[in-house]
Amino acid sequence: MQIICPAIKDGYFLDKYGKRGTVVKGAMPTFSFGFKIEDIPFGTISFAFILDDPDSIPVCGFKWLHWLGANLSKEGIEDNESINAITFIQGKNSWGKSLYGGMAPPDKPHTYIFKVFALDCLLNLKNGFSLEDLQREMAGHILDSAFIEGIYKN
Repeated sequence: MQIICPAIKDGYFLDKYGKRGTVVKGAMPTFSFGFKIEDIPFGTISFAFILDDPDSIPVCGFKWLHWLGANLSKEGIEDNESINAITFIQGKNSWGKSLYGGMAPPDKPHTYIFKVFALDCLLNLKNGFSLEDLQREMAGHILDSAFIEGIYKN
């Protein structure tokens, strides 16, 4: 399985997907990036995804969750689809919102990890689910996974 993400150029997320973008609610950037999934395993019913920031651990004590998605029934999404998502559900990010919360590193450039999971079922989740809910529901249903990394400058 492979993730194609035009939002990452030369290893860096484009400015518009984070704090230097123009779509921001309070301190949270909300213009989500699009992606496409290729080489999908046979038997895939849905996809789940996680965008997190392990470089946030020294700053706030945990991996900051930027985006959680599940029950995606197509092979990707378009830019800014998070804001009015109808083809997938979204979990709560570390801002406490059920949508994309873009990159906003406070101290230095951070490396963000975007993981996609191919699943053999739809998950029994509703909008606002937690990372723990997602992990519990995915257990035993992951056919394959892939990840990509990108840096966002502070």
